Amino acid sequence: MSATEVDPKLLEILVCPVTKATLRYDRDAQELISDKAGLAYPIRDGIPIMLADEAREIDTAPNAGN
Repeated sequence: MSATEVDPKLLEILVCPVTKATLRYDRDAQELISDKAGLAYPIRDGIPIMLADEAREIDTAPNAGN
């Protein structure tokens, strides 16, 4: 399904808008993951939605069950 694929060149230049850290592409979930911010930015119809308000929080801390 090339309609939902993100341009690899775009992925190379995108960074997290919160931390400016690089992002990890999760093809199965159609998300860009910012491990540093603990956020997952959705990709809709092949377009990354790079808004913190649209991102979902993810648990990236190894000992988050304090």
